[in-house]
Amino acid sequence: MPSSIELTQELVRFNTVNPPGSERVCAERLAGLLEGAGFAVELVPFGDGRAQIVARLGGAPGKLPLGFTGHIDTVPLGSQPWSMDPFAADIADGKLYGRGASDMKSGVSAFVTACIALADRLASSPGVLLVITAGEETGCTGAEALVRANGGLGQVGALVVAEPTGNKPLVGHKGALWLEAETRGVTAHGSMPEKGVNAVYKAARAVTALQEFDFNVARHDVLGAPTLNVGTIQGGLNINSVPDRTIIGIDIRTIPAQSHAQIRDQLTSYLGRDVMLKTLLDAKSIWTDPHHPWIGEVFQVARDVEGVDDSLGAAPYFTDASALTPALGSPPTVIIGPGELALAHQTDEYCLISRIEKATEIYSQLIRGWCRI
Repeated sequence: MPSSIELTQELVRFNTVNPPGSERVCAERLAGLLEGAGFAVELVPFGDGRAQIVARLGGAPGKLPLGFTGHIDTVPLGSQPWSMDPFAADIADGKLYGRGASDMKSGVSAFVTACIALADRLASSPGVLLVITAGEETGCTGAEALVRANGGLGQVGALVVAEPTGNKPLVGHKGALWLEAETRGVTAHGSMPEKGVNAVYKAARAVTALQEFDFNVARHDVLGAPTLNVGTIQGGLNINSVPDRTIIGIDIRTIPAQSHAQIRDQLTSYLGRDVMLKTLLDAKSIWTDPHHPWIGEVFQVARDVEGVDDSLGAAPYFTDASALTPALGSPPTVIIGPGELALAHQTDEYCLISRIEKATEIYSQLIRGWCRI
């Protein structure tokens, strides 16, 4: 069995940039390691050249298993040149470089390694459930597909999401509601605009209104206030025609007190009949009471191993927990992983070797504590 460092290198060397993803070969490597350690492994197809993993070991009565989740797809390399080969997984100055090193193949490698090292003792314990997904970077599409197609995921007693946090426990993340707003008009020659109806003008009024939109909801103590950003606008055929269609991309980040359905209804009324809304992504926020006893255990382990402080935090990004936490019985959920948040999606992405080693130890201690082994 490779170490968590070696396994991270192996996984980084698989090009799983999404799109297109191509996660299957990477997933097959992980599935083989888990099967060899005695896990019951389901390799779930997810389109051409793609796959996801659901792996289980243990299941003693009286207590639900501990869940772990992470994704193996990565974002594209970007337009800037890398100083290190993004798929070589080279190590220099205590850093493991490569696309996905921080986000989040190091996290997946750490919990897979920890689980395999304890496999012999897990069989007669409450055990673990591992959900390793594809398609997270394009809006949690893999996790959503697993939830829809695999009603047998069952429940876990707690869930660890190995996204990049520098090994600091985070107790939630905002939700994401991505909307496409469309305005329509009537095209005409640009020299006779009175003959048409300008969809861009309608869109401009909508964008100005969106800038002033008030969610009218109290701030969350940790997650803060919900946000709305107009990220894209596309309209018009050419400069000398009246545009008959405009598309606006709206990115809303939400807090637990909000209902996405109600927000969409609010915006539909607020923007009026000239604007049609379509939902592109609906990822719920996640929040666990920081006073939950298991959360306290996670913080204690992270303090002991990584020396993190006790301050409460939440992730600014969303994760597969949006889909998986409700599907797994709404267990307490913590986001903790070795990657560095600031390096996710960056050129020359890397993960500190020391973080990977400490994450492996953190996950091992969480498993031993949960399963009493």
